[in-house]
Amino acid sequence: MKLKHFFKFLKTSNFSASYFLLLTISILLSSCNEDAKKVENEEKDTRPNIVFVITDDQGYGDLGHTGNTIIKTPHIDKFSTESVNLTNYHVGTTCAPTRAGLLTGRNCNRNGVWHTIMGASMLNREEVTMADVLQQNGYKTGMFGKWHLGDNSPFKPHERGFDEAFYHGGGGIGQTPDYWNNDYFDDTYYRNGTPEKKEGYCTDIWFNEALSFIEAKKDEPFFCYLSLNAPHGPYNVSAEYYDIYKDETSISEKQKRFYGMISNIDDNFSKLLKKLETLGIAENTIVVFTTDNGTARGYKVDAKTNKVLGYNAEMRGTKGSEYDGGHRVPFILRWPDGGLTGGKTLNNLVAHVDMLPTFVSLTGEKFTSTKALDGVDLSNYLLGKSVAPKRYLVTDTQRVPWPIKGKNSCVMDDNWRLINGKELYDISVDPGQENNVADANPEKVAEMNAFYEAWWQEIIKETKFSVIDLGVRSMDALTCHDARTIDFYPPWNQQLIRAGKPMEPAPFTVNFVRAGKYKFHLRRWPSESGLALGAELKDGRAATRNTEAIVNGKAMQFKKAYVKVGEAEKVSVAVDNNAEAAVLEMEVPKGETKLLAYFDMVDGTPCNAFYIDVEKVE
Repeated sequence: MKLKHFFKFLKTSNFSASYFLLLTISILLSSCNEDAKKVENEEKDTRPNIVFVITDDQGYGDLGHTGNTIIKTPHIDKFSTESVNLTNYHVGTTCAPTRAGLLTGRNCNRNGVWHTIMGASMLNREEVTMADVLQQNGYKTGMFGKWHLGDNSPFKPHERGFDEAFYHGGGGIGQTPDYWNNDYFDDTYYRNGTPEKKEGYCTDIWFNEALSFIEAKKDEPFFCYLSLNAPHGPYNVSAEYYDIYKDETSISEKQKRFYGMISNIDDNFSKLLKKLETLGIAENTIVVFTTDNGTARGYKVDAKTNKVLGYNAEMRGTKGSEYDGGHRVPFILRWPDGGLTGGKTLNNLVAHVDMLPTFVSLTGEKFTSTKALDGVDLSNYLLGKSVAPKRYLVTDTQRVPWPIKGKNSCVMDDNWRLINGKELYDISVDPGQENNVADANPEKVAEMNAFYEAWWQEIIKETKFSVIDLGVRSMDALTCHDARTIDFYPPWNQQLIRAGKPMEPAPFTVNFVRAGKYKFHLRRWPSESGLALGAELKDGRAATRNTEAIVNGKAMQFKKAYVKVGEAEKVSVAVDNNAEAAVLEMEVPKGETKLLAYFDMVDGTPCNAFYIDVEKVE
């Protein structure tokens, strides 16, 4: 019955008939509403959101609730009491290897990221990331902050499973691939590869970008990877946060800035939690707080006085160490709808490589890897449905051109630690790893070494260099940060670029995706600087109480520039030091090869180009 006919019927009918009809219609409408709500609930995606916060160079002891009496982290400390805490959680000993293992479930020696520079911090193109898997399962994915798994194609975050990415270049702000002159304040970052300037402090910006992403995606499952560069050096922080520690006499000046950066993270983390509450999605959002390696600055023993500065939770070693202080870090996880609350602790051995299979499982999905995983699914362990899996784990510190068997290695089995194949510690009774019990436990040493030997033979078969694609866009940029040096570090930060020390020529492993004519723009300074090859810089500033200095730039004078691609004859051109770049042109075949781009200085000393723009001539 149409509505106008219904009202006409009401006028001409007696009250009881009209009432009866109205009641019937009401019941029918109510039934339709119930059916609609049922369909809506069935169609609504109830899988949990994931917010994964990982900080840079913050150790286990750099939080109040782990025993540090100086640092101010009240919000993270409170979060710990509302969550599940993994107290025997381990990562790589430096930043890029940890991020690579976290996102792939595979040890860094397998996936191409066993270093932070030298072309060994680019995640092999065949690797599948957690973002890839979640994206394929319908999650909206975003990453904000520090990527450090490759600045060229096909390694950029928006090429590795993230719908949205806002990040800085290289392994830290102010490193060679980062936008020129970034210093944590009012910097230029990259949004899906395109430079974008922002006002404000870097950590505040990463959180603000993440909160905007979360609000925009609140009605559908999302994965927000909030990967911070703080408190990595340089230790630049606003006066507001430095002043919290300015009068503290038991820590150094750099530690005051380091702690200030962490307190800033703590305040931003509180804003994140409040945002989830305001949006009404806190109950069904998995929130993680963790870090990427042992402390870089939070603990130090003064060489002259033996005075202990800071706190390391009784552990031996700091960032880069194979001892627990280098790789045991906090891991705090909260998911109210999943029952992961209450401040309880889980003490069994777990690791960053477990995160991909675990989080995919927590979302109700399955992941079957085509490659060997070092990680396992911990979801039932977290949810109290099973015990932790019994297995060995390996972490190491390579930081060399090619992984070396046994180098700075740690094999872990529950509370046992085998260091470098020779030292054995039981951290349940010796957390400081002071009492080597290898001689008293030869069978255990042999057993753990046998595992390592088999593991190494397996992983080294997979180890390979990552290859940069060129010709993807009209212009691709390379930096000496990723040159494959052998016995020296390239200038990996902008202060080293400014220092003007010649760099021995070193090749890049590249893949020209298209054959044809290319122009190679060899530079001393990056293109965005607008500086001439021979320019001297006098724009440096002195360090203030809460920042580190940007130094002046020493002039360099070049005579000739060279490019060599594969086995082809190298091409050369005379250098005009008043130009921004020396430009060389050549025909290049399609495929993988080596690229060498360097100068002769006026005194004949060879020097690698610090920056190379590779232009495809259409």
